[in-house]
Amino acid sequence: MPPSDEHPIILFDGVCVLCSGSVRFVIARDPARHFRFASMQSPAGQAMLRELGLPLATWESSILIENGVAYRRSTAILRIARHLSGLWPALAIFLLVPRFLRDAGYDLIARHRYRIFGRLEACMVPTPALRALFIETAE
Repeated sequence: MPPSDEHPIILFDGVCVLCSGSVRFVIARDPARHFRFASMQSPAGQAMLRELGLPLATWESSILIENGVAYRRSTAILRIARHLSGLWPALAIFLLVPRFLRDAGYDLIARHRYRIFGRLEACMVPTPALRALFIETAE
């Protein structure tokens, strides 16, 4: 797995409209280019999922790999928010809410995300200017 100490990695469902939109949202609010990204369907994403012992074919959670630790579901989202510009870091206060409550809301949206937001035919392709932020091959 690529090291995530310097640049935390966000694994996302590349065919999910909500997930791909979330990646664009993070990029727009990450002027320091703190994060790197990999779709779970890519060779790099599949290798990281395999190393983490997570399912390779069902992607119901965004995953943040930070300092060698994998965070999932609401915890991943809130830890990502801590590094964004603007008021987004204030969302980290919700880390004080019990995880089972936070994850219940996360799971509800995750289960119905294709029906609500749609599904892409293929993974999003980053622009040439953003390609360096994406990990596409297993190293």
